[in-house]
Amino acid sequence: MPNNALYAQSGGVSAVINASAWGVIEAVRGHPAHFSTCYAARNGILGVLNEEIIDLDEEDPLTLASLRHTPGGAFGSCRFDLGDPDTDREQYERLVEVFKAHNIGYFFYNGGGGSMDTALKVSRMGDLMGYPITAVGVPKTIDNDMGYTDTSPGFGSAAKFIATTVREASLDVESAHTSSTRVFIIEVMGRHAGWLAAAAALAQEYDGRPPMLILFPEVPFDKSEFLTNLQMAVHCHGYCVVVAAEGIKNPDGSLFSVAQEHDVYAYTQLGGVAPRLGEMIRQETGHKLHWSVVDYLQRAARHLGAKTDVDQAYAVGRSAVEGVVAGNKSFVPVIKRLSNNPYRWGIDQVPLEQVASIERGMPKEFISPDGFGITAACRDYLRPLIGGEDFPPFESGLPCYPRIRGVLRPQRCPPMAYGSL
Repeated sequence: MPNNALYAQSGGVSAVINASAWGVIEAVRGHPAHFSTCYAARNGILGVLNEEIIDLDEEDPLTLASLRHTPGGAFGSCRFDLGDPDTDREQYERLVEVFKAHNIGYFFYNGGGGSMDTALKVSRMGDLMGYPITAVGVPKTIDNDMGYTDTSPGFGSAAKFIATTVREASLDVESAHTSSTRVFIIEVMGRHAGWLAAAAALAQEYDGRPPMLILFPEVPFDKSEFLTNLQMAVHCHGYCVVVAAEGIKNPDGSLFSVAQEHDVYAYTQLGGVAPRLGEMIRQETGHKLHWSVVDYLQRAARHLGAKTDVDQAYAVGRSAVEGVVAGNKSFVPVIKRLSNNPYRWGIDQVPLEQVASIERGMPKEFISPDGFGITAACRDYLRPLIGGEDFPPFESGLPCYPRIRGVLRPQRCPPMAYGSL
């Protein structure tokens, strides 16, 4: 039986995905009777297809341990979907070829819903092609849109960054709104789900400041309603902060703004919401305004990582390995909320097929009746997820993020034909 483990990262990365990586690596090394060694694929499933296998035994142990506090994807990520086993059989034959060459019997794929679909396909490939492979998903996404988990590792830290940024920027706007900026727009990620936009509401104090309008993908954008509420906020408070998810939609269901189209909708690059909103507000109201797009900043800000999020990311990595040692196959470790106050959580397991390609939007009861804010229930859900501080070490005034060497194992298979990818 092949008994080497292979870990890989997929999709958009986060401030804590590497904490999951360290959870997997450390747990594998803690079970020498079950695993011979642990490798990592460079650039996700593409690294497997290209036989780019990183030898983790060549890494400094301290560098590997530092993954717990390092943002980005230490081993490289990708956006690539495996094809159908019946029509793209060559891809699966290649996977088996590479797995055999490196004695890989366990595959841990760290990503979102689409990545869980890839892990599921790898798991089913083993049965289809007679190769003994155990594939396990390790959850991650800052969008918080994965099903069957209370929250997705990566979301808590991104939410903490957004809430902090909005609170600080709003104080800037409040300082000079009588003679300067009256509207500040911030565009956050969120293709179908408004969780990150909702997190901005945590920036509000007990008195409701800063005055805020949140635009969710789940609520069709109504120009007239929006402008009416904006004018009311400016009239009452002198200024207003607008937080818009990148995936907000027009009443007909079309995207409000698209940066770059793609044949695969999931890979369509969203963006441009903030400047478009800004131009509309300027034309309709004449208010002086500024806009900002936090983009990669929200998912890279490990210096402001939420301790709860870091702990959960590490825990799902370890749990993926512990589940395999216990004899489980084709599953995803998920986070279960045990209580709100005090906040307690645990780890459960669900089958891969239940999580693969599933997207979870915000429940209706989490969005305020006017469609521009969150409810108390949503606030209670969000607040513990940004809890605690887990600062990385600093050196010369900057966070210290060591990089892996990334030494590749010698290739043992012929190159894969370019047309097969």
